[in-house]
Amino acid sequence: MCGIVGYVDYSNINQLDILDKMMLTLKHRGPDSSERWVKQFNNMLSVGLGHLRLSILDLSENGKQPMQYENLVIVFNGEIYNFKELKKELVSLGYSFFSNSDTEVFLKAFHHWNTECVNHFTGMFAATIFDIQDQKLYLIRDRTGVKPLFWYKNNGLFMFSSELKAFHKHPGFKKEINIDALALFFKYGYIPQPHSIFKNTFKLEAGHILIYDLKSCIIKDKTYWDVEFFYNQPKLDISESEAIEETERILTSSFNYRMVSDVPVGVFLSGGYDSTAVACLLQNSISSRLKTFTIGFDDEKYNEALHAKEVAKRLNTDHTEFFCKEKELLEILPLLPNIYDEPFGDISTIPTILLSKIAREQVKVALSADGGDETFGGYNKYTRIGRRKALIEKLPKALLPLLSRLLKNKHLINVITQIGMYNAKERISSWSENITTNEKLIISNSTHFLINDLNKLFKKDYNKSETCFDSSIDQDWLTNIMAIDYKTYLPDDILVKIDRATMSVSLEGREPMLDNKIIEFAARLPNQLKIFNGNKKYILKQIVHKYLPKEIMERPKMGFGVPLTNWLNTYLKDYLHYYLDSERIEQEDILSGRYVKEITNNFLVKKYSPYRIWLLLVFEMWYEKWMK
Repeated sequence: MCGIVGYVDYSNINQLDILDKMMLTLKHRGPDSSERWVKQFNNMLSVGLGHLRLSILDLSENGKQPMQYENLVIVFNGEIYNFKELKKELVSLGYSFFSNSDTEVFLKAFHHWNTECVNHFTGMFAATIFDIQDQKLYLIRDRTGVKPLFWYKNNGLFMFSSELKAFHKHPGFKKEINIDALALFFKYGYIPQPHSIFKNTFKLEAGHILIYDLKSCIIKDKTYWDVEFFYNQPKLDISESEAIEETERILTSSFNYRMVSDVPVGVFLSGGYDSTAVACLLQNSISSRLKTFTIGFDDEKYNEALHAKEVAKRLNTDHTEFFCKEKELLEILPLLPNIYDEPFGDISTIPTILLSKIAREQVKVALSADGGDETFGGYNKYTRIGRRKALIEKLPKALLPLLSRLLKNKHLINVITQIGMYNAKERISSWSENITTNEKLIISNSTHFLINDLNKLFKKDYNKSETCFDSSIDQDWLTNIMAIDYKTYLPDDILVKIDRATMSVSLEGREPMLDNKIIEFAARLPNQLKIFNGNKKYILKQIVHKYLPKEIMERPKMGFGVPLTNWLNTYLKDYLHYYLDSERIEQEDILSGRYVKEITNNFLVKKYSPYRIWLLLVFEMWYEKWMK
């Protein structure tokens, strides 16, 4: 696991000091060593690649980057878990190797197969390869988007980096806020790919390859993998027992691949089905005691530590637990704008950072079980939408217009608003119509600031940006929304949270649930093997129950939440008064101070919309850090 950074510049200015400064911002991603490669061409063109190394495989000098082979130079962040098998294949094709690193395998696989090499990889990766002879730069990102890769192009300057903060160190970078992307942040709590908070700045999308021809200055972006392809395949004709057996086989193989390392490995354990599945299958495959880690809260509503402890005891893992207190919260909060250098609203960043910090004291690699909900149907919203849709479909179509008018009744809306449902008018209106589009599903389940909210919030006009939420899959509603979650919430929220949290303490985070073989198989499973009579993640639960008693596992889904309302009313109250001050916000000339004051007062008096308050706080903290 590492940090990568680089530039292509036609200005012929001295770039070495600039590249060093850019690299220094990513020191947390690769504290073990740093190297750079720079080449000047006759036409004033300068190309620089920088790499910061967190040594995981081949800890010797042979594994250092940038690495060159013939006309190719690579900087690579991630892991190719099947590199040993690929190495044997490449040796049979005539290649020789000087290291035991997966970087050299990546480089020579690209030399042999060019961009088709990605179809041979099992792993997570964000890589940049420069072809000196053809003067082409290749940016490559893994299928699901586990590893980040940003790029910027403006006024003859092209840059790429694992994190946005590196761009700020280049004098050619113009940090202009992209208002359209900011609207996405307030809508979803994160900025979906390929968009970024800054103009002319983008995220390379998961499963994409960007090719920049330095001679023509033309950029091509191509997709090499898309989960929609597998969801659009016919469902498998398979029995339940066959499906369970094959799912367990694929999971076991994928999980074991994530244990490939030359340094100690641990597992984040919540006690839920996903992380328990990872711990069960791994502990069953190895002879030593698996190291597991969990974090808890004093508030029992959010405390998963007891469940995790019971699972660890049953599996006999080497378990460590840590409880989040006020002191840790107040220490982490000021660091968030630097760790998440783009506005990012997932409140569980705080316990994730703390958990990563505790794990880093014992291991250098930690496995997280993200992706189980998107793959096997685990979110509560799936069953909630299903019930709502079933109810609506039972009603005679002639009654739907009448129901719609009834649910838009001002007095009814006021009553529902009084019990704490903000945006009641828009949300209830969406419920009253036959759910046939992704947008209606999103309105009622995935958004925080709706259109009317955004129109009040922003002082300037913004445009709707196209995202993967606009994807159209010609399947049933459950398949559609699971596929969209896999392309939006998973890579742009969950995986961002894990990557930045683990990397902030120089810990490599791995995602065993996100092996492409898992989703390519699970996408074709019949829906009733995912949600059976309202029982979410049905097939995964059957596998876990082979190893642990059903009675210790079955409990309401908690997620990785925090007591946000309590925090905002106690520990963070001073932050609210400072950052959400209406006069301060008016001076920035982006948001309406009057509307922010209204939202804040509603929260302080009636406890409405704590997450919207958190989003406002996150943005204002980010703005102070990066724009002032």
